[in-house]
Amino acid sequence: MSNEVSRQISLFSTQMQNRIFGDGTIAILESLLASKDVKSSLEIRSALKEFMRHESLSIIREITEKSVENKLLIADFLIRAFALIGDVESCLALRYEALLLRDEKACSDTRLEVSYHEWLTLAEQLFDNGFYSAATKTCERALLCIQMDNGICTEDDDCFNCEHAFENIKRLKDAAIILAASQTVQVQASEYMKKKINQQLKQQESICTETYSSGSTLFRNGIKRRNLRKLQEHQCL
Repeated sequence: MSNEVSRQISLFSTQMQNRIFGDGTIAILESLLASKDVKSSLEIRSALKEFMRHESLSIIREITEKSVENKLLIADFLIRAFALIGDVESCLALRYEALLLRDEKACSDTRLEVSYHEWLTLAEQLFDNGFYSAATKTCERALLCIQMDNGICTEDDDCFNCEHAFENIKRLKDAAIILAASQTVQVQASEYMKKKINQQLKQQESICTETYSSGSTLFRNGIKRRNLRKLQEHQCL
């Protein structure tokens, strides 16, 4: 790792620990990830992923008493950082939490309202990346938004668009439910196979131990008989 890369890592780490969330910190991260050395780039991303996951947990705990606006600004920074690093799971999880926060606070500030388009976009990205259970929950949020929009629908075109979107989201949700169930079955099957393999290995170890113990006993008994026979032959002389 070059001195320049080490310097940038140290600088980014300092920015994060000092809780400086801005474009300047993002620019440092972008520069840090611009390495043309594939191996070095992968190592840096892996280290940054671990570092950012640890730091983000601390940051989220620290901002519990801050205003909604500050929470959303910090969440947006973390989402951008995780996206640059390539940590899709953390990026999507934070986007979901940010939308939830807006949705919860929208009753007191209509600027925070979440549209079904936003829920749907996130649901599609969760689905495409294999997070089917989370995609199902996000689809439910999108469907709830549409149902609320239908309640205040004033034009036929708007109602038609909402109904069309409702059917599309419902299809996505149904597909996510099926794939989530399949994913669960695969995990259970994998765990069952691991358990069976471990049981077989233990049985083989037990058999080997018993065989060794039995063979060792036979060997010792053979030595004893041989020595006894020699002793008897010696006494007869």
